Order: sequence, then structure tokens, then C-alpha cells
Amino acid sequence: MNAPWRSGRSGQRETFAAFVSDDHSLDVLRACAGESGWAPERAVKGGLREAIRELSVSASPNILFIDLSDSADPISDIHALAEVCEPGTVVITAGQRNDVRLYRELLASGIHDYLLKPLLPDLVNESLAQAQAILAGPRAESQGPENPHCAIAVVGTRGGVGASTVTTSLGWLISERRGRTTGILDLDLHFGTAALSLDLDPGRGLTDAIENPSRIDGLFIERAMVRANERLAILSAESPLAAPILTDGTAFFQLEEELRGAFECTLVDIPRDMLIRHPHLVSEMQHAVIVTEFTLAAARDTIRLLSWFKTNAPHCAILIVANRVHPASLLEISRKDFETSIERSVDHIVPFDQKLAAQAAKLGKSIAETGGRSKTVAPLLALAEQVSSVEDDAAGRKKTGNEGSLLDKLSVLTMRKPGGPNRK
Repeated sequence: MNAPWRSGRSGQRETFAAFVSDDHSLDVLRACAGESGWAPERAVKGGLREAIRELSVSASPNILFIDLSDSADPISDIHALAEVCEPGTVVITAGQRNDVRLYRELLASGIHDYLLKPLLPDLVNESLAQAQAILAGPRAESQGPENPHCAIAVVGTRGGVGASTVTTSLGWLISERRGRTTGILDLDLHFGTAALSLDLDPGRGLTDAIENPSRIDGLFIERAMVRANERLAILSAESPLAAPILTDGTAFFQLEEELRGAFECTLVDIPRDMLIRHPHLVSEMQHAVIVTEFTLAAARDTIRLLSWFKTNAPHCAILIVANRVHPASLLEISRKDFETSIERSVDHIVPFDQKLAAQAAKLGKSIAETGGRSKTVAPLLALAEQVSSVEDDAAGRKKTGNEGSLLDKLSVLTMRKPGGPNRK
């Protein structure tokens, strides 16, 4: 629906269609369509079910207006609509529920806008104008040369070292500061916190992918990813503890492949036990970020992980990040002793800031977004610049550096925040 533009379709599609459930909305939509130069008869009565029925046998319009008033479960119905709606369609919805949670879930599912009924012509015209601006905006093909994809695996030496915190902060920094479209894949299927830390509902996308690997394709990724902002999206799960997930890892590898096609950068948060079971997960990674702490147990496990990567993924550039680092007097072992133990230096030191961590949790934002230019964020920004600067050399292999263009390859449509429900 509100997905990255795919060329070659617009000539076969209607510009606009609307499905509404009451006469007042129908009159408003027809009048607004006429003002925009579209055929008023493309606005019809019928609502969401009629839209699904018609779009299942015909091409989707570029702009689709859907009335959700008659829907008992709008989110499920929107997912049903997504099954028949082509990528590139900008979907605007309307309804009678002034519900912030519903509004946020609709935006997360890929909807462009949600308007409260009764419809006001000015608001409808404004939303339609923004949809037109999106369609008239630059296409992915015109945004310059394609950037090489950067793929980063993040692995924590132990539970609680903050690997997921580092992952979400890197995702935000790469998407916002480096200007790359970024996808995060959180493979901690039962206890993952990537979506939770950004105040997002993970949905069922990752669980569905594992249960039905044959469904995984570009369109599935567009529908399953939960958007954190214009350039950052997350795929994660909160699987029931009573339902163990049995998989050979094929679905995870397919997801990584599709993410490489949909984003300029992918970050995969891999629990260490899953890394051991499915070593193919890092076969296409350029960087592996090992998140650790200055403790004896973490030093031991860092040594073991370094040895594992040397054997199973020698192509990966390994970066050691010491996270949640307290003042030297409070450390279990010193940095010098730690580096002596692992026989290499630590690349980045992230100081622990209890106040910043608590504030980020309350706001539902990453540490990087909340901390601004704090001492905690500075090493994360340096790390983001290091892992996201990838270019191709003449031999076609990937190498890292600080140079290179950071133009967007993928145009992720901007979702407007309407004047209806207020965001939390």
C-alpha cells in the first residue's frame, strides 16, 4: 500500500477511487474528486469490504480512500486489504473512532492518513493534495547511483549487555544522520526488545514468515515491517512462551535477502545461541558488532565469539563495543586487562548514563535519538559512520571507509500526522 514506488505500473491504474459507507461522505469525496480533476463516479458506496472485493479483480488506483466505519476490527481488515492492494498505492482512511492507539496502528500498517468523520472538505482536500505530492515526488530510479548495501550483525556476549539498545541506536543514526533507508531484524523471537524500545507493536510479520517461508518476498516485507520513521523499519516478534518455534533457519536467511533488496542498510540483532545454530545468518554480513562489558564472564565469551567468527565468517570485519561502561573504579576488570585477555583493542566505549536510559525508555525512543550530543551517543555515532560507509572496489568486493555518497536508494513515503488524534 503506502510502500516504496514501483515503476511501470502507473499507466495501467486509475488515479483515484473511494469506498465510503454514508451519503455525506460520498458527497464530500465526489466534490473533492471533481475539484482535483478526477471522475466523481470513482467515489462509490460500499466501504472496506466492497473495496477488497473490487480490488481483488482489478488494478489498484494510485490514491485509495477507504471508510472504516463499518469495520469491527480495522487492523485485521486493513491487512486483508493489503493482500489485494498493489505496492505504490497511497491509502487514506476515515472512521468515527477518535482512538490514538488505532491511529498509530494504522500508520504502522502502511496507511498514509486517517481522518475523523464527519468528513470536512478542507481536510479531505489537504490529504488528497499530500497524496498527489507523494506520487509526483522523485522516484527511486531518479535518485542517483545505487549505494552498495551495508549489512551488520549485532551480537551480545551475554544477556543484558545492551545489544538491542546498540542495534536500535545504530538503526536510528544510520537512517537519520547517514540518510540511508534502514531495516532492523530482531531475531530474539520470544524476548526481543527492538520494537518495544521504540514504542512499537511488533505485529505478526516475523512469526508469519517463520511459519510460512514460502510467503517471503518483497511485498511481504513491505507489509510486515513496522515503521519507526520515514527511513527506519523494524521486523520483530513477541512469540508466546508456550509456543516454541522450530525452524531450520531458512526463513531467516530469506528475510535477510529480501531486506537487502528493500533497504540500503540492514541490522540483524542475533542472539548468540541462534548464531551458533544458524551460522549462515552472517554469510552475507560485512560487519559483526560484538557488544560486551568489562566483566570476567564477558571477556571469556568475547574470546569465544572472536574465535567463532574467525572460523565461520572470516570475511566479517569485527568491531568490539563495550557498552554500559561505568567509571573505572566500579569496573569488575579494567579496560587494559580486558583487552589483554581478548588480545585486541576495544573499538568503541559507550559510557553508561542511567538518567538518559530512563528518559529514552519513558519516551519510547532510542538512546541515540534521546541523547543528542551526549558522551553516550558520540561513540555510537562514530560506530554508525564506520559500519554504514561501504563502497565497491574494482574487484566487486566490499570495503569500508568514510567516503562515498549517502543518497537514498529507496523512497519511503512520508506519513502525515493529521490534526485528529493526538500522538502520545
